[in-house]
Amino acid sequence: MADWLTGEMKMVSDGTVDGLIKHLAGVEGIRRERLLQYLYELQLQFSHVPAEAIDRLSADLDMPASHIRGVIAFYSFLHETPRGDFDILFSDSITDHMLGSRELHQRLCDTLGVASGQPRADGRVTVGLTSCTGMCDQGPALLVNGLAVTRLDEARIDAIAGLVEAGTELVDWPQEFFTVEDNIRRPDLLLGDCGEGGALQALQSQGADAMLETLEQSGLRGRGGAGFPTATKWRLCRESEADARYVVCNADEGEPGTFKDRILINSHADRVIEGMTLCAGITGARQGFIYLRAEYRHLRGSLEAALQRRRDAGLLGDGIAGSEGFDFDIGIHMGAGAYICGEESSLIESLEGKRGIPRKRPPFPVNSGYRNRPTVVNNVETFMAAALIAQHGAAWFRGAGTESSSGTKLLSISGDCERPGIYEYPYGVSIREILQDCGARDAQAVQVAGAAGATVPASEFDRAIAFDDLATGGSFMVFDTSRDLLDMVLNFSRFFVHESCGFCTPCRVGGALLLDLVEKVSTGHASDYDLAEMRTIGSLMKTSSHCGLGATAPNPVLDTLDKCTEIYSRRLTGSGFEPAFDLDAALSDARRITGREDEAAHIGMES
Repeated sequence: MADWLTGEMKMVSDGTVDGLIKHLAGVEGIRRERLLQYLYELQLQFSHVPAEAIDRLSADLDMPASHIRGVIAFYSFLHETPRGDFDILFSDSITDHMLGSRELHQRLCDTLGVASGQPRADGRVTVGLTSCTGMCDQGPALLVNGLAVTRLDEARIDAIAGLVEAGTELVDWPQEFFTVEDNIRRPDLLLGDCGEGGALQALQSQGADAMLETLEQSGLRGRGGAGFPTATKWRLCRESEADARYVVCNADEGEPGTFKDRILINSHADRVIEGMTLCAGITGARQGFIYLRAEYRHLRGSLEAALQRRRDAGLLGDGIAGSEGFDFDIGIHMGAGAYICGEESSLIESLEGKRGIPRKRPPFPVNSGYRNRPTVVNNVETFMAAALIAQHGAAWFRGAGTESSSGTKLLSISGDCERPGIYEYPYGVSIREILQDCGARDAQAVQVAGAAGATVPASEFDRAIAFDDLATGGSFMVFDTSRDLLDMVLNFSRFFVHESCGFCTPCRVGGALLLDLVEKVSTGHASDYDLAEMRTIGSLMKTSSHCGLGATAPNPVLDTLDKCTEIYSRRLTGSGFEPAFDLDAALSDARRITGREDEAAHIGMES
């Protein structure tokens, strides 16, 4: 693959499974915690993970082959059977649907003569769906061999079909197909002209204790949505007794409608890395990881280059900035398609080469995280904010926002608006002001914080983005009055069923039952009884699920039942129970085969 396209280093191997594994193992030797990365690179090289690779890894890692196959099955981007030479995945997010992605997906399938999700008989192409590509501001979008193609229309789809049929290498595809724009519409503290590189100087001059105090006074809270105080998390990690500590940047923004981290990694990587290095200097960590979602593979090369520039400048590695004993370096860990890995304990499991099953807490990662050592996990925006606070001080940051929500928040705005993109606002901004700025007209609702967030109808547009009102990791999707909000609920319900890790019954089974009931509503077969069942199941999921995914998965159903009741009421058949399908009609083929049409052969007929 050409450097202009991916920026990735070309794989140095002899093209065999053994050669690739030897190359990946390198001088450090093969390690269990690197299993997912071995599988990811094998998938890239061979379009699947070959059986001989599984056997080789099983022997080298002293690990059952069944365990390795379990890891492969867990991640959406890993496969044991070959994909097509061109592996195309359309974004299945609701905002892409609103832009016509379903029709474009079908057009490409029809043109290429391929069934969705299945490789064509000649092995040339596979066309399927993925949950979200992180390109909601410039959709419809797809991934081809892991690389983003944006702003799809019929002409571009037809061109892609022609390139595939001709077997044209991606390097020879039109470069504009792979253009990904930042779309920064409103900068403020974080995205403004703040200068570079002052955080480490401040740490050296003030010391770790004083820097922690600065972060505490700033009021910085985690920007992933939960809002845990950053200084407290770093202090707890620092004070935990251990022989090693770790710093992890969560760049696995898989929440539908979120794409702000894409911009920060693309255009502000140095600030993010500096924030991680600042954290290491305070906590005593010597190793860090950036967990990069697979959909952002196109950023991997530039991120590697940024890390190397900082090593060359003495800002990573041994003796950072000339400080003896300040040793810290960062590696990139590629995700492989699992929404659950956005949860910090799941992410740590994935870092260790395992399925991303959420851990039971306590203990928390700050006490027992990666390799059971104290670990700080923050998202991209949080590390960037910390670096700038170290450089400019607590008062600079507290000058924006509210008493309980200091600073600014980056919002990824998409959907029915004239100007989708990245907007940075002081905390406390109202939904109404945001809608005006992005050119949203006749909005009936917004979805704040992604599929697991809050549905906000027009009657609540005076509510504010703040930790004490509408907390969010950054997703902000707009729906105007032309949209049927039940389509949104259906999309989110299918998303949660697909992305459930399957560990606990409330999420695994409850999510599927909720989806069945939402589909029953959409087909006009539901009654008041079914709506009551949806509330019961949703409540059980919220109180009984193992982790936050299960607890928040019913939110779009429960929110719309309370706030947008008309999308359900207008479809109800009555107050009693009605089956979701016609059993008698389903038996019509059996009656035809047996030649039976008498009353006894029908369900519900008087005998």
